Amino acid sequence: MIRTAKRTELIEVAQGRRPAHIVIQGGIVANVYSGEFLRQNVAIYEDAIAYVGENEVATDEHTIVIDAEGMYVSPGFIEPHAHPWVFYNPVSMTAKVLPLGTTTTVNDNLFFYLHFGVDGFRQLVEDLRALPGNFFWLVRLVSQADFPGERDWFDPESIQKLLEMDEVVGTAEVTRWPLLYQGDPFLIDTIEVAKRMRKVIDGHTAGCSYEKLNSIAASGVSACHEAITAKEALHRLRLGMWTTLRHSSLRPDFPEIIRLITEKRVSTHRITMTTDGPHPGFIEREGFVDGLVRKAVELGVPPMTALQMATINAATYLRLDDDLGGIAPGKLADVILLPDLATFQPSLVISKGRIVARDGKLLVPLPKIDWGRYVSKKPFLFAKERLEDEHLYRYPHPKPEKPVPVAYFKSNVITERKDIHLPSVNGYADLSRHPGLLYASLIARNGQWVAKAILERFAVDIDGMASTYNTTTKLLVIGRNPKAMAAAAKRVHEMGGGIVVVDDGKTVVEIPLPFTGMMTTGHSFDTAVRFHDELLALLQERGFPFHDILYTLLFLTCDFLPGLRLIPYGLYDVKRAEIVLPAEGLEEKAVK
Repeated sequence: MIRTAKRTELIEVAQGRRPAHIVIQGGIVANVYSGEFLRQNVAIYEDAIAYVGENEVATDEHTIVIDAEGMYVSPGFIEPHAHPWVFYNPVSMTAKVLPLGTTTTVNDNLFFYLHFGVDGFRQLVEDLRALPGNFFWLVRLVSQADFPGERDWFDPESIQKLLEMDEVVGTAEVTRWPLLYQGDPFLIDTIEVAKRMRKVIDGHTAGCSYEKLNSIAASGVSACHEAITAKEALHRLRLGMWTTLRHSSLRPDFPEIIRLITEKRVSTHRITMTTDGPHPGFIEREGFVDGLVRKAVELGVPPMTALQMATINAATYLRLDDDLGGIAPGKLADVILLPDLATFQPSLVISKGRIVARDGKLLVPLPKIDWGRYVSKKPFLFAKERLEDEHLYRYPHPKPEKPVPVAYFKSNVITERKDIHLPSVNGYADLSRHPGLLYASLIARNGQWVAKAILERFAVDIDGMASTYNTTTKLLVIGRNPKAMAAAAKRVHEMGGGIVVVDDGKTVVEIPLPFTGMMTTGHSFDTAVRFHDELLALLQERGFPFHDILYTLLFLTCDFLPGLRLIPYGLYDVKRAEIVLPAEGLEEKAVK
């Protein structure tokens, strides 16, 4: 990790022979190495810590002296598993979470890589070096839904080029973990390369039994954040995985999973915490890593233990602990001042030796990013008029004597198959007598295919909705009225990506997401919050019964969660591992 402070200069500051740039006096230092709270002074020179102790250090007229009497001096928080694309973007997310004390985020690159490829993503990483705080990456080995040409796009040579970057600390979660269980060489060979490069291998093992976890651990996976019970977390810990406790907008699991610590009394030195890409409203109301620490302490975790999980444990897992995670001489100066050990809301944030936030307000400029310069794919490769064809949205049903498979939502993201007898009109399923059933179509951005499904318990009363916010970033269209669905789809096409809801002939929600179809492009986190809250409230008014609409949209088009899924190959039954209704080819109608 590159730093500006020279070792010899730090030695001189520690010995009082060179004035410090920042001195924090009289605070109680949270020593996450020893587990002690100590009244000490901290001296910072350039971007590094030079001295921690009871002595006074040399200062001059340029030294910033901070009186920390009555405050706790803590290392900056670390988020080891972030998804900086949930309406917000890397810059707007940093603008929000840095003043909350999270000075380091480690980020999943999925949608950036899907749209930019290796060269565009490398350029993005280089440009984001201008961000305040520390911004690292985990790179995907495959997508969250198989698609034609996936393995060519994620070719191992390209992934290895990314792994060579200093900002890339490892490989990202393989959500389709059965590939690892089966020992797929496409993944295992690259994991071996990453291991030789001393990179971490992040994991995702939702629903994986203890016996199968043995194989996942053997595949090289370093960590997992998918345990939802204390027992599941203990399984991962016992098998040598770094165990990341999750509390997110989709899975607010702390009340149950924290029992791993409060009741089972396990060693916590290989336990970290994550928010796992929460929606903007969650961060606005619950916080980011500060919220994790706050919640853990509320549930009975000792404050020092909570701080360790959010700092030195995460840094050690990520193999960044030579530079980050604690307050000690020679470490990067990522320091936060906490008025108490209950709210964990910092009054001051220092990152790399610079005061970057005070009382929740960002004090440093953010880089101006031209998001369009990285994109290697156009939003849509067909004329929007193609979307006027209402047959794109109707579900084929030429044999009314046979039942139709319906994706019934049991929760935000879990569906189950229900076979329902429906009438047929002109060869298509008629939903008019079945309130609560909706058509769903996934349309390729190149106009070459459409996959179709019928949904139940997504919402009851929605005419038409279109969204590129989903795990494929293709055009997902949902509704009961094909005309309204077409109108919503055309508007998303015009915007180059986003979400539109049409009701009673009018557009009632319009959310432009031009950056990969997933993100806003501005610096304002408040914009992402407003868009999310507006969408969720409107859909809940129309019968959406759950709490996290963004993850419902995201995972409807993945191929690793239970139930029926709408993926590029068609309507997919995950349990049976079969395509129920293949995607329809539209090649002859695509516009060049």
